[in-house]
Amino acid sequence: MKDIKQISEHSYAATVEDGRVYTISNRVGDDFSPLFWRLSSDSWESMPASVAGEQVAPFGPDNLLPGHIREIIGGNNLAPGVLDRQHGLIFGQGLFLYKLRFQNGEIVKEWVNDLEIEAWLKSWDAVKFAKSALTDYLYLRGFFNSYHLERGYRIGRPARIAKLKHIPATHARLEWPSSGKAEDVKYIITGDFEHQCIGGTRRYPLFDEKNPAKHSVSAAYNNSYSFGRTFYSIPQYWGALRWLIRGSEIPTIFKYVTDNGLNLAYHIHSPQAYWDNKRQMLRQINPECPEAEIEKKISDITKQLLDNLTEVLAGKENAGKFFHTVDFIDDMGKTVSWQIDPIDQKIKDFVDSQLKISEAASSAITSGMGLHPALSNLIINGKLASGSELLYAYKLFLSSDTEIPESTVLGPINKAIEFNFPGKGIRAGFYHRIVHTEEATSTANRMKNQ
Repeated sequence: MKDIKQISEHSYAATVEDGRVYTISNRVGDDFSPLFWRLSSDSWESMPASVAGEQVAPFGPDNLLPGHIREIIGGNNLAPGVLDRQHGLIFGQGLFLYKLRFQNGEIVKEWVNDLEIEAWLKSWDAVKFAKSALTDYLYLRGFFNSYHLERGYRIGRPARIAKLKHIPATHARLEWPSSGKAEDVKYIITGDFEHQCIGGTRRYPLFDEKNPAKHSVSAAYNNSYSFGRTFYSIPQYWGALRWLIRGSEIPTIFKYVTDNGLNLAYHIHSPQAYWDNKRQMLRQINPECPEAEIEKKISDITKQLLDNLTEVLAGKENAGKFFHTVDFIDDMGKTVSWQIDPIDQKIKDFVDSQLKISEAASSAITSGMGLHPALSNLIINGKLASGSELLYAYKLFLSSDTEIPESTVLGPINKAIEFNFPGKGIRAGFYHRIVHTEEATSTANRMKNQ
């Protein structure tokens, strides 16, 4: 082993004596190994984390899980697009109001207009809130928000929620309860946890669903429960984190091998006796030259010879070219000759193996994120999904993968609507236009070919 260099956060390149380069990926010996490589055995929710004088329930082994997830997802070529596609599929055509009613034994959403509720939603940009909350939910399966009451309740007016605000996951933590139980959490702590809250923290009392007017400003953590987790949820793709890291490393490995690999086509063997004979001839022709001058002449001869070989072996039009040498017998009676061996770098095998790993990583990532390959524009075996595959995957997604995210993300908005506008029975939801096949669409409504 000649040399080992770190070429990225997770990968190393080892160069051996004969010039071959091997790449190694590992995560041993750093602070993140409990997060990525001992998922089943380690739990970070058993002890509180102390930040700026506050005791909080740690979000990850080092209380920085949201930031780590951001870096891992952002460094992958596939994951951000998959999450964006999920975001668009769940959000649909936007945020609208509806009522539930029964029709022929089935629950049907009846989309309605309510100017009073719509004006209230528009006053604090509920659409922007929903988009931000949905983003955090897809990345972390949960999000934080705050509730702000109108000031009129202080002078005797009926209490109403004025607005909701999204709190980024990087800036919010649950306070650590003395009992160590999630149901006993009473406060949410906000601050810049990625920089140890050097600008200070703020405490928000937990939103009371039974009495929304209890606090002028309160906060909540909204999530889908993750099995075995006490305080926070973990992403749906948690088991695919290894594949996310592996898939992100492949371009870096290719770059290093391309920039630093020993990309040789031929191995030229020059006999020592040839150079000894050259030195002897030069000494005979130039008896007064010092040894240093003789070696300089040998260097010039070597350069000229190798330049000629390079032109012969690497020229664009090298068909029919040849390299001529004269073999001779040394003092031991052995034949002394030049030898030019082509080098099989096996780069094709290396590239093919890395591409197969990349394909496996892409499949594992989309599966772990819960999105059908047809909906993620993933090319499998060199082809995209057909229109029918895309349509059926879309219908399956709408029927099975939107209800839980929608009810969680829009839960705070609907709680506020129920409190501010009691008795109306109106909720906010994501509207999805029904997509039909061309055969099921009338001729007049079909998309015309351009």
